[in-house]
Amino acid sequence: MPAKGAIPRLILASASPRRLSLLRQIGVEPDAVIAADIDETPLKGELPHLHARRLAREKAEAVAAANPDAMVLGADTVVACGRRILPKTETAEEARRCLTLLSGRAHRVYTAVSLITPSRANHRLSETRVAFKRLSAEEIAAYLDSGEWQGKAGGYAIQGHAALFVRRLIGSHSAVVGLPLFETGQLLAGAGYPLGAREGRG
Repeated sequence: MPAKGAIPRLILASASPRRLSLLRQIGVEPDAVIAADIDETPLKGELPHLHARRLAREKAEAVAAANPDAMVLGADTVVACGRRILPKTETAEEARRCLTLLSGRAHRVYTAVSLITPSRANHRLSETRVAFKRLSAEEIAAYLDSGEWQGKAGGYAIQGHAALFVRRLIGSHSAVVGLPLFETGQLLAGAGYPLGAREGRG
């Protein structure tokens, strides 16, 4: 166990460079990054926000099980059109279907965050409404050529060229990128983690 008064090591249970970059934006440098190996397939009838909550929790739990003395931060982002969970696109055709579906309409992005410490577990959920302009076939084709869609929930990365598609956003921009900084900061501060400080930790 960490010495009394010492802050446990912080592990980010995600290999996402976007989440690491967002943490650094608020002065948080994890002591380690360990990707959780879990099955991310939605359960039958699972609602999008519950899917995000479950995966964030399971990612954190999987890494915490092997690192019981650490703080473990897990997160998951789900893009939903109604009750439909859009995939993390692996092929251009999959991304094309997602972008065609999202064109000219609003959708929701749910990003859940779980923080497991040696003494407790806490969870938060961010919900953001994103409205896309109507996309032409040429715009979709150009975006597919960029390759930014690869492995992205819903087939787009809002921090890249897809920012041009967003007509309106209500909620957290950082959550759509992959980590809601307000909720994450609240969790870390509540666990005694010094935001913006990288020294004096045990």
